[in-house]
Amino acid sequence: MPFSNIGIPGLILILVIALIIFGPSKLPEIGRAFGHTLKEFKQATKDLVSNENSSEEKK
Repeated sequence: MPFSNIGIPGLILILVIALIIFGPSKLPEIGRAFGHTLKEFKQATKDLVSNENSSEEKK
């Protein structure tokens, strides 16, 4: 995976580029949207794994 070793300098560079592209007023909104999306994804993944485990137990 090419992005597994980004490190602190890489994260700072990404943050600076995002700041230039979107501006300081949009970054909190983008961060909240990303966090909400990540939270929904994790919940859906957990539900799928839970459903898979419960269907295996019924067999």
